[in-house]
Amino acid sequence: MDLLRWTITFLVLALIAAVFGFSGISDTFAYFGKILFFIFIVLFILGLIFGRGRGTLS
Repeated sequence: MDLLRWTITFLVLALIAAVFGFSGISDTFAYFGKILFFIFIVLFILGLIFGRGRGTLS
């Protein structure tokens, strides 16, 4: 869940930078936030697919 937390952090920083008029920095933060979000989605889906084979032994 740390990856999702970093994604939200970068997107909040992008919004704050946009409010203060720093468009270049805002674009950079938004770009990194999008990249981290898509990496999170891919890893989440892979975790769902490969985590199905593991059952719990009672």
